[in-house]
Amino acid sequence: MTDRKQMGRLAELAALVRDQRLELLRQAAERRATTERLMAGLEQPGTDALPAMVAARAELAYQGWAEQRRRDLSRILAAQAAECEARRDAARLAFGRAEVLSRLHKGGK
Repeated sequence: MTDRKQMGRLAELAALVRDQRLELLRQAAERRATTERLMAGLEQPGTDALPAMVAARAELAYQGWAEQRRRDLSRILAAQAAECEARRDAARLAFGRAEVLSRLHKGGK
């Protein structure tokens, strides 16, 4: 295989790696967005249709549950944010490599 063919093959492989890293980043960002939507959905439910005493008990029970759920989701969100940052760094590196190899291959023609 000639150097030009090898460079072309390397450029193709680097582009595939880039695309794969970008997809992993997209998936991680989607998971994080889903968790953010879950957290936003924890707003207090309406208890207007319930008698006052029942509504107060329901609100107390819900607040306890929602607070625990917020803590759990916050931990998950922190891990997902770290994953997104790592995926973003990997995608940047793959993008840079693919760009350099592509330019080298095109410049060598």
